[in-house]
Amino acid sequence: MSSQRSLPVPDGLDGMRLDQAVSRLFGLSRTAAATLVESGDALVDGFPRPKSDKVAAGSWLEVTLPSPVAAPAVVAEPVHGLKIIYSDDDIVVVDKPVGVAAHPSPGWTGPTVIGGLAAMGQNVATSGAAERQGVVHRLDVGTTGIMVVAKSEVAYSALKRAFKEREVDKRYHAVVQGHLDPLRGTIDAPIDRHPTADYKFAVMNSGKPSVTHYDTVEAFRSASLVDVKLETGRTHQIRVHFSAMRHPCVGDLTYGADPTLAARLRLNRQWLHARELSFLHPRTLDEVRFVSDYPDDLKDALSVLQDAS
Repeated sequence: MSSQRSLPVPDGLDGMRLDQAVSRLFGLSRTAAATLVESGDALVDGFPRPKSDKVAAGSWLEVTLPSPVAAPAVVAEPVHGLKIIYSDDDIVVVDKPVGVAAHPSPGWTGPTVIGGLAAMGQNVATSGAAERQGVVHRLDVGTTGIMVVAKSEVAYSALKRAFKEREVDKRYHAVVQGHLDPLRGTIDAPIDRHPTADYKFAVMNSGKPSVTHYDTVEAFRSASLVDVKLETGRTHQIRVHFSAMRHPCVGDLTYGADPTLAARLRLNRQWLHARELSFLHPRTLDEVRFVSDYPDDLKDALSVLQDAS
């Protein structure tokens, strides 16, 4: 059933587009918020408004929210290329292949890490939403590498806290276009949903604090291999930050990469790999560290760059 919500526009959203304000206030995607506004289900001071209208603090917002969509169920299904690197009673660490989502979500019909683990007989923690139980962090569908999933409730609580408090050392390797200046540095720029493309994110003043540290490992003629340490963990953070620096990840056409270079390297996705993960084991409190080798498509692309240089 739909539900009615009424509230004043808070000061922090003063001057924001109506669809963006509805999105922020009610946790909807920009597309869903725009659809809701266009259908007349969002009234400002009792009247429907165009989605691009700016809202004023204190204005009365009346919204009819649609019925919630049922969460997709976890289906135990073998996932080709999904490897278990380590497993005990508390955690399971996997090497995620390309084309695999962390967990089921609306609109995604492909394989998932959670479904693959279920097919392997791995029981995960029951904490968290039904479709992402045990998931304490995620990798993009097109990003490969190390991912840890909680199997016990103790591990789930401890790892969720560790990720939130930035106590987990997350290191990625990326190949970005061009040469970074300086070769080693920090990108400190807030990230929010893209103002017009719902499936993308962007550096926005209204965004959440986002910090990326990088160090150039090897420079090629047209690109650079960089070691990346995430201080925060926003969606698409590495891709967004390097794109904003005008050095998008090679092959990342969504964020402005050169399609000609991607074709020459035979890349069908961004050159980005979750290389290393280290944290305190939630039960023993010993530091554990896991490393993932590059998959074949990234190795091949790197070889072409090295040979050309």
